[in-house]
Amino acid sequence: MSRLRRGMVIDVNLDPSKGSETGKIRPCLIVTNNTYNARVPVIQVVPLTAWSERKARIITNVEIVPSSRNGLTKKSVADCLQTRPIDHRARLVKVRGEMEDEVMAQIDDALKIVFDLA
Repeated sequence: MSRLRRGMVIDVNLDPSKGSETGKIRPCLIVTNNTYNARVPVIQVVPLTAWSERKARIITNVEIVPSSRNGLTKKSVADCLQTRPIDHRARLVKVRGEMEDEVMAQIDDALKIVFDLA
């Protein structure tokens, strides 16, 4: 397995989930810094879900267009409100690709809103 890095798109098994948590195997975006990614098995990810007009209107969701670089196959949104820690040793299914820099900048802005860091 390649070293996990911030900005990578990976498939993650998010089950079991409870209540309104995002579940099942789905693409996620790694948002922890590379120092943590290299040293600890728990990383922070943002789940990606299928795009819809309703989801696109949420200020902390970021629209993502599929590309050969990010490895996605359909238009998606990054649901930054659902950010969660995972143990990649137990939950990682596969690596898809790497997110474009412009999208990562939008993700950073959304995370600042979610965590009131602006």
